[in-house]
Amino acid sequence: MSVRTRSSRARRCAALLAAGVLLPLPLLAGCSSGGPDASDGAAAARDIAVAARAKVADKGTLTWAVDALPTTFNTFQADADASTQRVAGAVLPALFTLDAHGRPQRNPDFLRSAEVVRREPRQVVLYKLNPSAVWSDGSAVTAADFEAQAKALRGKDSAYWTARNAGYDRIERVERGADAHEVKVTFAKSYADWPSLFTPLYPKSVMGTPTGFNDSARKELVLAAGPFKVGSRDEDQGTLTLERNPKWWGDRAKLDRLVLRAVPREQRAEALASGKADLAEITPDIATRIAKANMPPKKDKAGKPVKPSDPQLHGLVVRKSLEPAYTQLALNGASGPLADERVRRAVARAIDRRAIAESVLRPLGLPAEPLGSHVLVAGQEGYQDNSDAIGGMDPRAAMSLLADAGWKEGQTARKKPAEAAEDSSREVRDDRNHGSSSGKGAAAPVRLKDGKKLALRFVLPKGSGTESLRAVGDRIARQLEAVGIRTEITKVEDAGYFKDHIASGDFDLALYSWPASAYPATDARPIFAKPQPATDGSLTVEQNYTRVGTDQIDRLFDQAAGELDEDASRDLVTRADARIWAAAGSIPLYQRPELVGARATVVNAGAFGLATPRYQDMGFRRQ
Repeated sequence: MSVRTRSSRARRCAALLAAGVLLPLPLLAGCSSGGPDASDGAAAARDIAVAARAKVADKGTLTWAVDALPTTFNTFQADADASTQRVAGAVLPALFTLDAHGRPQRNPDFLRSAEVVRREPRQVVLYKLNPSAVWSDGSAVTAADFEAQAKALRGKDSAYWTARNAGYDRIERVERGADAHEVKVTFAKSYADWPSLFTPLYPKSVMGTPTGFNDSARKELVLAAGPFKVGSRDEDQGTLTLERNPKWWGDRAKLDRLVLRAVPREQRAEALASGKADLAEITPDIATRIAKANMPPKKDKAGKPVKPSDPQLHGLVVRKSLEPAYTQLALNGASGPLADERVRRAVARAIDRRAIAESVLRPLGLPAEPLGSHVLVAGQEGYQDNSDAIGGMDPRAAMSLLADAGWKEGQTARKKPAEAAEDSSREVRDDRNHGSSSGKGAAAPVRLKDGKKLALRFVLPKGSGTESLRAVGDRIARQLEAVGIRTEITKVEDAGYFKDHIASGDFDLALYSWPASAYPATDARPIFAKPQPATDGSLTVEQNYTRVGTDQIDRLFDQAAGELDEDASRDLVTRADARIWAAAGSIPLYQRPELVGARATVVNAGAFGLATPRYQDMGFRRQ
């Protein structure tokens, strides 16, 4: 049976970023604060250089390194990427933004109020728009823009090439309210995550027709309603310029221009040093170089200053936090040994998640707790560790599960004494450093069933910037071997990692990341949805690339999406997460580190954690 994947939200783009292998997350607009703040209750708070607007220069151009320039400005198209989302955050209306805990907050620049005014017989949401809200041609933001977007995204007209319609497919009608500044949205089915809708909001000229939706915002975005508008694009230089929007009614953008520049990850240290970039996500290696270059000068035995390493990086700073995203071990349950839940659970019980999290995060000075949820990350309201649904590391339990599944201990080739001693020493050293137990270590026997060896194909990317991911893969392989599970590690090119392996199901084990969401009832469902047969004989997996799902998980997400009581909805999502743990198709390992290199004079920008900056406040410290 062939497999069909389907993207239901543009934020789940069908492409993996080379560095860290992450499916992109949209920019989350919200308030910003300074360094770590214990009152946040987050595992790691935002880390930016906070400056009051009066302390920010009223001019300047800030260049922000990105992986690639956007291929479309329409975030609802399948090829939208992280750069698309970044542009949208700066130039388009966001009705709700997210605070430091990832909670939706009404954006007063666009909304005077927004609330559910009726629940029965149909849910009705009434939006009262800020009367000052206008597009960059001076025309007002009105109900007509809302109506056009709902029509384009509800999924009833295949002429619109949409990547997602979740939530919009529940809308019955959109109409003007009591006056031109009111919008009334009536739902055919109750929808808990209604604040996720109409962000970003596009003008009717983009959403009003299939041609406009499919083509008009692909190369240009004529109208804006944010602190910036789209300016020039230079393919030779790899830059896209966003200019201050003179029609913006809110706080005036401090920057004259915000430039996005395409810079490969491995070249970002040089880009920051040369001034080609003022702000850039960086790898741990580059972060270490910047930190060393800015340490107090040392002196040799004669008392003379020692020349610093990478002097060109002096004057740069590293901002660090944890992303609203996590890295997981994915187990393909479609066929082979992992089709048996007992084998998947054995893999989960063999892995020391805490040691893995510590190996990645502790050297960076970040909280090193393993993630306990598939749907929320530390710091988000409602986050709860549900990993006890499957249990912690226990090699004996793992071996018992394998035996119960019919994988019995067999004979293994005896190693030479020197080889065995070297392997044992390596395993013991690793275990002592990270608090793990390797069971029988190098002497663990191979496991056999019907004469076949238990071996799993572990697919990893091999490009620059994924060294940390490969180190995690090697550590997992050693932990699995300790209970008799052999792994065959295959390192593949980054360009084909997602399409040729993850999406197509050509793997047993793989490492990749998912972003967290403020709306897990909507956004997590397609990631864990039970694969369904299609009429053409293919298998629709949505974004559930592990092919592991249950009817119960689907029902819990569906119930949560329709439950308007926030506490009840959150409880249903928590129960779904517990069932996902028990099914053992996906094992969350750690929240991804967020490392950003910046010029020391850059303010209100850096590692944003669960929230992103107000673009109008970004800039350079006033001299």
